[in-house]
Amino acid sequence: MSSYDESTGAAASTLPAGLSGRSGKFSQPTRPPLYAVHNLHPAFSLRYDWTGWPTEGTNLPPTTAAIARAAAPAWEPDGLRLLEAHATGDKVQLLFSVTPKISPVLCCQRAKGRLQHALRKAGTPVNFSRKVSFRSLGENTTPDVEGYLRKQVSKEGFADPRFEATMRQFTVTCPEVALAEPSESNSGRYGYNLHLVLVVADRFRITNPEKLGQLRDAAFVVAGEIGCRIAALSVMPDHVHVALRGDIDRTPEEIALAFQNGLARAAGGRVWQDGYYVGTFSEYDLEVIRRIAEKS
Repeated sequence: MSSYDESTGAAASTLPAGLSGRSGKFSQPTRPPLYAVHNLHPAFSLRYDWTGWPTEGTNLPPTTAAIARAAAPAWEPDGLRLLEAHATGDKVQLLFSVTPKISPVLCCQRAKGRLQHALRKAGTPVNFSRKVSFRSLGENTTPDVEGYLRKQVSKEGFADPRFEATMRQFTVTCPEVALAEPSESNSGRYGYNLHLVLVVADRFRITNPEKLGQLRDAAFVVAGEIGCRIAALSVMPDHVHVALRGDIDRTPEEIALAFQNGLARAAGGRVWQDGYYVGTFSEYDLEVIRRIAEKS
């Protein structure tokens, strides 16, 4: 298993060791995309958890959670489906199921704006602090996802041990990308972790080590270009897994398309199925939120 010292930033000079200077090989933004939203059929499991606080010296009304639940239809046109609502006097926590078109920033804006409007309409107006906490959640935790990617080669059961040994160089971990720690921004703390899977069309198998290496390297170039950081990556003959910390301004759809197009160019054409899988995860699983909701 390989390990790269990945750095942030979009410039080639900030890529993992050994990859600097290669961005021109993969990055061709002037070309039309090989994959576009209108012809893709994605699969996704995306859960966003938003926590908000009232302004200092004020409290939320006891009816906040009930008001949020009653306002659930207002979020539906935004692409957010309210799953859970929990509130105390000093904070409110909302869990949403979202589509790939929703970025963390948009989720936070809509969560706060719609709830503030609903509270005002109910006669219990509240001004929220600018502080915000956002976390992506899923059925699996960060150790689950990272461990799953690390085991891709061993669980495949390749018949040829020499090929299995070769494949191990295309599984990469970057321990310095701490997905368990939220990223700080001017507006608050964000934990935006995505698990992306691309599958080769017709399950054709790419077995050329040079081509597999190009896909591995291209993934880091793409991540740098769109402000994402890869924590774990596994390039297999017929699919690719990426566990990453996303740019909070970008939607899962934008991130998936960037990888799909960038890696397709590295492979020499439209090698992927017309779709992708993207899911959210964190160091907590959904059971934590469910237990909180049961106590409310």
